[in-house]
Amino acid sequence: MTVTVTDICRYPIKSHGRESVASVTLEAGKTLPWDRAYAMAHDASRAGTGWARCIEFTRVAGSPAMAAITAKVDEEAGRITLTHPERAPLDFDPETEGDKLVAWVAGMTPANRPQPARLMRATGTGYTDIESGHVTICNMASHRAVEERLGQPLSPARWRGNIWLDGLPPWAEFDWLGREIRIGSATLRVLERTDRCMTTHANPETGQRDADVLGTLDTFGHRDFSVTAQVVKTGRVAIGDEVTLP
Repeated sequence: MTVTVTDICRYPIKSHGRESVASVTLEAGKTLPWDRAYAMAHDASRAGTGWARCIEFTRVAGSPAMAAITAKVDEEAGRITLTHPERAPLDFDPETEGDKLVAWVAGMTPANRPQPARLMRATGTGYTDIESGHVTICNMASHRAVEERLGQPLSPARWRGNIWLDGLPPWAEFDWLGREIRIGSATLRVLERTDRCMTTHANPETGQRDADVLGTLDTFGHRDFSVTAQVVKTGRVAIGDEVTLP
């Protein structure tokens, strides 16, 4: 059985855009570079200077329109360009022009929810849902199993994962907990299954909720998709790389 990397994704600003990259260097104990490097605190947030729970930030789970944002990072210039089907593109420096993003996303969050207020920069690891630096590994066969059970095609972007693999049986990734896997020249230790939320109901093309993904996961006896893993040996990962399984 040959298992390969089919996509590598990062999310420079938590819930505010996705970007696919051809390759990346994973560093031990850290998130994928530029992944959740920033997050938008809402006007009821108590987030300080360090890592904070996801409820402190504006997210797709409560603002589905943001699911349709895509991102492109200019790493040399330190700038991010965001696009959305209902907005003109925004090119900005997240270090100095966070207010531009606050204005750009105005109206994407329902009026009865806390509103975007300030862009925050992560220190140490990114603003992932758990504090320890990790990446999320997704299985295309599991994705296809959900599509088949739901009865409609789904974009893999709904899951907002980092590294996508193909060549496995459905849900085989759940058997890796506590084990190490090698992807490219990096080694990762699989930590836990990823519990899912309403983010998955939003269509990444339209920003509209159009599929009961959580209800479909319930039919498998859980609401989990993908696994989190910690990088234990620094290495390069690229699309097409083979995976050495436990």
